Amino acid sequence: MTLSTRRFSIKRGLKWLGLLLLGLILLLLIFGAGYEALSRRSAAQSFPAPGKLVDIGGRDIHLNCKGRGSPTIILESALDLTGSLDWMPVHEALARNSRTCSYDRAGIMWSDAKSTPQDGNAVAEDLHAALAAAGERGPFVLVGHSIGGPYAMIYTRKYPSDVAGMVLVDAVHPEQLERFEQAGLNIQLIPPSSTLNMLSATRWLGLPRKMMQVEGPGIPPAIKGPMNAYAGISIPGWKSEFEGFHRTMRDANAARDFGDRPLVILTATKPQSVAELTGFGLTQAQGVTLRRVWREMHDEQEKWSNRSSQMLLPDSSHAVPWDRPDAVIAAVGQVVDAVRAEDR
Repeated sequence: MTLSTRRFSIKRGLKWLGLLLLGLILLLLIFGAGYEALSRRSAAQSFPAPGKLVDIGGRDIHLNCKGRGSPTIILESALDLTGSLDWMPVHEALARNSRTCSYDRAGIMWSDAKSTPQDGNAVAEDLHAALAAAGERGPFVLVGHSIGGPYAMIYTRKYPSDVAGMVLVDAVHPEQLERFEQAGLNIQLIPPSSTLNMLSATRWLGLPRKMMQVEGPGIPPAIKGPMNAYAGISIPGWKSEFEGFHRTMRDANAARDFGDRPLVILTATKPQSVAELTGFGLTQAQGVTLRRVWREMHDEQEKWSNRSSQMLLPDSSHAVPWDRPDAVIAAVGQVVDAVRAEDR
């Protein structure tokens, strides 16, 4: 075989290798897209919306209301893929005493995504529209977990006549990023834009769905099944809320005055585990500082109403509805009783 013949054979071999790799990539793309399409169809069949889908003008918001009695309790979830599932440990118990509604924000779980930006003002407008369309009437007691706290604050400022009381469940403080920085805590609470964009852009291939599956014996099947089923679907809504985080904090910062509305603050004070500290890139000493700053911010929250109280939860992580559902139920009951006493 001559040199030129060998070169021709190598080129032809590389060409066929390239075509083979391209074919494999195309097969993987087709398989991924098919997997995601089948997973979405299976999610809708296996885990239908437990509440009702309310049309707020061309898109649906999932609203799950149970029980009877006034005031109506509105549960505002944390910034996660779980949406209304965040409240599963307390929803039924609260509904035994008063009308209680959980819901999914735009693009999360069973609620349709939106094409416009998402932030606290947009969240409040969606919730207000969904409650009105569903015929749910105030007065409302807003219960906000984590970022649900600022969302509830903004709703109260926009629709003050609707809100009779509040419970902030280990809620985010509007200035928490600045306070952490001032304390020397470099915590990455918002995923990088590149990560959010990658997850959103590739979700049709099914890979983000696999990446964001929750597993483990400590996760109840009632939340694991639907959350995993809708993980890929919920990514755009989750991404939009992170993108609007700074606008939400700015607007919540101007909504601190709750007047004489009854308010209960729940504060988780359990030290973070080594795994949690490692995830945040913090040392144990910095973990102590984090808890101190968190407590200081919650002490401030207690001053935002003339009728407030605080409950410290030394045995609870940030996942208060799951770690201490009894504390959430007691706090909401306290506010509901105060609102009812005013109506007598």
